[in-house]
Amino acid sequence: MTYGLFSKFPAQPGKGDDLAGFLLEAAELLERDPACIQYVVSGSDEPDVVWVFEVWTDQAAHDASSEPEDIRTLIQRAMPLIAGTPEQTQLVIHGGKGLPS
Repeated sequence: MTYGLFSKFPAQPGKGDDLAGFLLEAAELLERDPACIQYVVSGSDEPDVVWVFEVWTDQAAHDASSEPEDIRTLIQRAMPLIAGTPEQTQLVIHGGKGLPS
């Protein structure tokens, strides 16, 4: 099975684009992690909310993804832009277009 996560990050007022920038930087860093299948950063009609959709080979790989020093540093830099606790839904990914079979 494949592990997925759908997250809603509330940004500080007026900081949605800045937070999206940090999350896109995270996506770039995750390019080197073969266990990260997809990491998609999105916006919506809520300007101070950033959505992230992730697909991983398994939950252990996701959990380990925050261990590298550059990822931890990026998280620390982004934290002041997050307003409150992100809402997250864990997913069991069964497959679909663009995903490995």
